[in-house]
Amino acid sequence: MTDEWRGWQEAAETALYGDGGFYRSPEGPAGHFRTSVHASPLFAAAVARLLIRTAAELRTSCVDLVDLGAGRGELLTEVLAALPAEGGDGLAVRAYAVELAARPPGLDPRIQWCAGLPQGVRGLLFANEWLDNVPVPVAETDADGTRRYVLVRPADGAERLGEPVSGADAQWLRRWWPPAGPGSRAEIGRPRDEAWAGAVARLSGGLAVAVDYMHVREERPPFGTLTGFRAGREVRPVPDGSCDLTSHVALDACAAAGGPGAEIRTQREALHDLGVVGGRPPLSVASSDPVGYVRALAAAGEAAELTARGGLGDFGWLTQRVPSPSGD
Repeated sequence: MTDEWRGWQEAAETALYGDGGFYRSPEGPAGHFRTSVHASPLFAAAVARLLIRTAAELRTSCVDLVDLGAGRGELLTEVLAALPAEGGDGLAVRAYAVELAARPPGLDPRIQWCAGLPQGVRGLLFANEWLDNVPVPVAETDADGTRRYVLVRPADGAERLGEPVSGADAQWLRRWWPPAGPGSRAEIGRPRDEAWAGAVARLSGGLAVAVDYMHVREERPPFGTLTGFRAGREVRPVPDGSCDLTSHVALDACAAAGGPGAEIRTQREALHDLGVVGGRPPLSVASSDPVGYVRALAAAGEAAELTARGGLGDFGWLTQRVPSPSGD
């Protein structure tokens, strides 16, 4: 890395995905932070049920499942394992893991490893905590009320203000992130809107789902949300390749970019709809089936974590339905 000043989008792109970047490390994302996928197999089982539901809506016994930003293939591995138990017998699944890192050893051979999205997907496209890692420009309002790009020095994360925000970025801010006075900051979500619209365009029919930290126009944080993570701890965001760089997603803007048929719900609402609930099993089961009771109690705890207010349950689920050309 050099000490030259760069915009945050360029600096983060290099730090995360360039040669030697954070997301090319052998341990993968799971070595640094815990997502819903890692929290409980109940999450993958819910995705399996969603895949079965999507296949039924498409009236097909052969369906595509794409994991966008697949890490080391954890979600796909668990979904494929969950399918028979979730009533997926007889359903042929073409599984695609989209990830820039190399294919991990020992991965289920049924999973195709891809550097980019396949064309003509018909089924379920699932992007869990992908959009928050699409690098974006950062803007800050100066003392005169002008919104300027924030420049960063990759070596140490020092910042300074650059040129005024202009063009499509300025238009995005005017529409999606109202100014909040001098010193306020915003992450310009236009690249994420474009990334999501491009992903949805690869579907020839089915459902696209993005799951992420989110905020909407009426509740934008006045100082942004840019931060870093390393080894399970939140750290100062320095774009030197040593940590994850993430910021919450303006999911309402992504929904508008994806076209008609979009819906935003909380993870709590989405998982409840897919049968993940956090209720304790009846105490009577403890005496009649103590082993079953312990298992049910553990599952209830995991479900509670996945749907908790103030935690994973507050994540946003953006769902985008894409009708087949035949109208199915």
